[in-house]
Amino acid sequence: MKYLNLDRDFNPFGTHSPQQITFESFTFKGGEPHIKLDVNSFLSRHLDYDKIITITHRINSFNDLGLLVVAVDAVRKELLRTRMYDIKLELLIPYFPAARQDRLMIQGEPLTVKVYTDIINSLKFSRVTIIDPHSEVTPALLDNVQVVDNHKFVLNVLKDIYPQREAPTPILISPDAGSNKKIGSLAKYLSEYNVMDVVKCDKTRDIRTGEITNFEVYSDSLNGRDCIIVDDICDGGGTFLGLGTRLKEKGCGKLYLVVTHGIFSQGFKNLNEMFEMVYTTDSIKNYGPNYASDHMHHLGFLPKVKEIKTRNIL
Repeated sequence: MKYLNLDRDFNPFGTHSPQQITFESFTFKGGEPHIKLDVNSFLSRHLDYDKIITITHRINSFNDLGLLVVAVDAVRKELLRTRMYDIKLELLIPYFPAARQDRLMIQGEPLTVKVYTDIINSLKFSRVTIIDPHSEVTPALLDNVQVVDNHKFVLNVLKDIYPQREAPTPILISPDAGSNKKIGSLAKYLSEYNVMDVVKCDKTRDIRTGEITNFEVYSDSLNGRDCIIVDDICDGGGTFLGLGTRLKEKGCGKLYLVVTHGIFSQGFKNLNEMFEMVYTTDSIKNYGPNYASDHMHHLGFLPKVKEIKTRNIL
């Protein structure tokens, strides 16, 4: 297999990377993304028996999507030029953009996730791999989709927090009603490592303002047990801060936050005050052990964030 990695900071294959297709990319002064492939990357016909080229990209904007579209066109033209007609194109995008805009909430808004899926479907990939999508809508809209769940990711987190199986068993926290099905499946998977109880929670969101209120924890007492909140996305973190407050009121022990896709638009200060550790992946950006945004750096503050590489959960 060969691969074309459009995001140079993202490496889902680790040290055993397949053969890379090298390229140059830039943005024209008018704002258009552009790419020039190294044609020598296509001269070798020593592809494995699968005869696959995998394109990998972290798509966090329409400009990123634009680079993907022009890259696919360039690859297909080069395959035609070299008469490699039987090569399949696959796509790996760990975080699917606009996945939270998966239903029409307010009149006049677009169904943004379908805009993205329609464009990607038009590129005719033989397989599209995504990780821990926000809901079942995205996989339903994507052609030839392969979904990687968050199970291995959370298991790696659990082993990091509790290296010894004899450690006290924490409680898995389902942050809202929409998460219950996924958390139930996760708990079943994790039971081979450690049997874990699940506590369901809920909240109220104003769809016009985005304000979140009325956090509920459906347990009389947590009896000092550690709690691990698991979700797919952390944006500003308001949901987890409000929920964390309620969990402490219910008598929890240590609190951990585990999110597959970390946006962290409001930084880490409040999250670090609430949680013992925040775990995420490199699906949106890299969060190394010494990561600090410019804002956090000026505060002289380094977040308690541990990143688990995507290659360890694929």
